[in-house]
Formats: sequence, C-alpha cells, structure tokens
Amino acid sequence: MRRMLCSLLLSAMLGTVAAPAAKAQQFPIPGRPVTLIYGFPAGTSGDVYLRLAAPRLSAALGVPVTVENRVGATGNVAAEAVSRAPADGHTVALVTVSLTATNPLLLRMSFDPMRDLAPVMRTFDAPNAFTVSTQARPQYTNCQAVISALRAAPGRLNYASSGIGASTHLAAAQFLQATGLEAQHVPYRGGPPAMIALYQGEVEFFFYQSGTVVEDMRAGRVRILGITSAERHPQLPDVPTVAEACNLPGFVSTTWHGLMVPSATPPAAIARLNQEFLKINADPEMQARLLNLGLTPLNSNPAEMLAATQRDIQHWGEVIRRAGLQRE
Repeated sequence: MRRMLCSLLLSAMLGTVAAPAAKAQQFPIPGRPVTLIYGFPAGTSGDVYLRLAAPRLSAALGVPVTVENRVGATGNVAAEAVSRAPADGHTVALVTVSLTATNPLLLRMSFDPMRDLAPVMRTFDAPNAFTVSTQARPQYTNCQAVISALRAAPGRLNYASSGIGASTHLAAAQFLQATGLEAQHVPYRGGPPAMIALYQGEVEFFFYQSGTVVEDMRAGRVRILGITSAERHPQLPDVPTVAEACNLPGFVSTTWHGLMVPSATPPAAIARLNQEFLKINADPEMQARLLNLGLTPLNSNPAEMLAATQRDIQHWGEVIRRAGLQRE
C-alpha cells in the first residue's frame, strides 16, 4: 500500500513538473509579444527589413510583434540582450555577419555568439556601396579617380565606417588590400553619422550598405561608384560592380543579415520562425520592396546559416589579419 501511494505521489509530482515544461515548448505563447531586436539605428537596412516583416509575422503568429533598436558595439549590445532573454522564441535578434565572423576577433565580448545564440536563417544579402559625396567630392566621378587620389596622398586621406569591425569597415579594408593603397579609418557610431561626415566632406569615401544609400543616390546626394556584389544588382543596372569599376577581378564583399535566438530555444520554435520568415521573404510585395532597396532576399535554414558563418569566419579573419587589426 505504501509503495503504491509513493508511486502515485511520484507520478503526480512528475506531472506537475512536466506540465510547465510542455507549456514552455509552446510557440507562440498566446498573448505574449514577439520582440525583434536589431543592433543598428533606425533607417538602416536591417531596421527597414524588420519593420516590413513585423506586421506580416504578427498576422501569421497571432501575437503582437515589435521592433526594438539597441545600438552599440557593432551589434553586440542587441545580440547579448537576446542571448540572455527567455529561450521561448519570443525574443529574436537580427544580426549581421559581423557578430559571429569579426566581432569576436576585434572586440572584447562578454558572451559567445556561437555558444549563446542559435541560428534561425539568413534573411537577406546586402552588398556594400562604394559611396562618395556629389557635393563635397565632385571630382570623384569613378573609382579610378579615388584610387588616383589615394595614390597621390598615401595614408593621408580617410574613409568612414559605422564602427570598428563592421562590414562598412572591412569592405574598405578589403578594397585597400586589393589595391595596395593606404587610408585612415574613421569609425562613427552607426551609419547615419558616417553619412553626415561624407556629406560634409570630413571623409573621402564610405562603403555603406546599398539598401541605405540607394535613396540618397536617387536624390543626387551621393554617387555610388560600385557595388561589392559579384554581379550588378537588378534594381541598379547602371551601377557597376567594384570588380568592374576598380579593375579588381573577383572582388566581392557582401553583408548578409540573419535571425538568431537564445541557444536553448526549442527546435519547434526555431522551425516555426524559419517557416514564417521564409513565407515573408517569398511574398512578392516584400521581394519587390527589398529589391528596390538594393537588397536580395535569402531562403535558408539554420544549417545553411551556420555553414555561411563558418565560411565568413575564415574569409574575414584573413582580411583582419592582413589589415593588422587588433582586439580593442
């Protein structure tokens, strides 16, 4: 009798433990918002993407979806916040390749993105645009004009970036390595201040994400001398690739963005997020909006994102080594 009673009590206890665990596996949790966190300012490519995606994701999941910008440390501030959030699928980071491929080599980090975050998918690819100011630098009508200016003043001219180790920094470093030229790096706190510096003539050039500068180009404020993708972008057919414009065969330097969640997030929640964002990226209106911004939607899964990350760790590690960059 006592043995039977103990057995019943144990079963009841296990039942009470299993119930919350089962509930924690549910995604989405009814009534709980999903927060999409991005580590760069409003108006940048990833921010635009999330604000287009949020209402679509909300309709699909049946819960509110909000977008939050947490700017700092080349995306580390936002990613660290997500890594420490509840692992229930309701807090998602949109990160750039910099988070995993370059930040650990250049910045002192209080978390390990490869250990503390899990991949969901790559969302879009954003080539960088080799950008100059039409007013401050009207003489820079093509890439060769910039190369000539750099060659005439070795190490004395400068270029902007949105932060040390950001794609905007490393694309320029890769360009300088490919041309054998030197220039001074001036990091700014995000892309918008760097663009202001470009407008005002404080810097010579800026390799900024094409999705952000397309409207500036169309308004005549900047000139895009080249796109860092392997091929011309369909929405910018008159803009050559950097490989073409600068006579640098094989030059490619693109920045993909991807979704990550806390590492302990249930696989079912990751799969559901992947499924819904694949649908969002397949939406014809969404594709048109992204392509118009110079972005390329991607269809991927967690394994593909992990493989891309590992390839980029090798590629950007070599660029960083050749540039002589040190961890801050």
